[in-house]
Amino acid sequence: MTGAPRNGDMPGGGRWTQEDLARAFEAERPRLLSVAYATTGSLAEAEDCVQDAWLRLRRLEDPSTIRELPAWLTTTVGRLALDALGSARVRRERYVGPWLPEPLVGDAHADDPADRVTLDETVSMALLVVLERLSPAERTAFLLHDVFGIPFDEVAGVVGRTPVAVRRLASRARKHVEDGLPRFPPTYDEQRELVSAFMSACQGGDLDRLVGVLDPEVTMRGDGGGKVPAVSRVEGGAEQVARLLVGFIVQPSVEVRIADVNGAPGLVMLDPAGVLTVMAFTVDAGRITAIDAVRNPDKLPGVRF
Repeated sequence: MTGAPRNGDMPGGGRWTQEDLARAFEAERPRLLSVAYATTGSLAEAEDCVQDAWLRLRRLEDPSTIRELPAWLTTTVGRLALDALGSARVRRERYVGPWLPEPLVGDAHADDPADRVTLDETVSMALLVVLERLSPAERTAFLLHDVFGIPFDEVAGVVGRTPVAVRRLASRARKHVEDGLPRFPPTYDEQRELVSAFMSACQGGDLDRLVGVLDPEVTMRGDGGGKVPAVSRVEGGAEQVARLLVGFIVQPSVEVRIADVNGAPGLVMLDPAGVLTVMAFTVDAGRITAIDAVRNPDKLPGVRF
């Protein structure tokens, strides 16, 4: 951890002050947000989990009893996120239409790739959609161990299973993830070029060109949350998906721009009614295999066109 000791003691054997503790916590915050967001699929819930972990840390009578502060924070946030995910699953059963993770929208025009490295670097939309197929315990075991490098014995304490059981959970989850993610994913620049071609074809009403960038079995999902119209699910037909997209985007009053969506090039659109749409793309072997369009305004509070 940069700028703070990795154990519970301050340098020279001193005790933590609130200022020192706050500085150490802030150094860990981006990673903790990643853990919670990847687990819950919601930035708002992730921020609540991280804030709750900070409050629990502050309430400790003697923080110096923590041997490894980053590990303590990660497991604490992991437990809180797992609890939040369990509650969210109940709410999602009553959700109107498909539920998609909350997208993280950034700047796709940064000249330096280092400027694009944020908490979304390890949590692509494609990964989050695949994780939705896992049980909460499988999802947590996989994320904490495979993505964030937490040892199995510590993960066991988070999910309430033995280390052996956690290994099995992570192994099952790993197979699902490997089966669900692209076998030949693009580079950042390759995806940006493909998304640019997609946008140009849509705006120009060029159906043939659009079909050419889509996989024949492309799927499209829309999340309006019952608050705005959205395509529930279109699958297994590049031409069907292309016609639907051209019919919407070709309208001159629909504004479109390329933006980073969970660390990869995607689109942000604004329609005449002022409704935002964030599109994330899954690309495999040079073709778009999945389009996830989030329109629920509750999931786009920080997005500006």
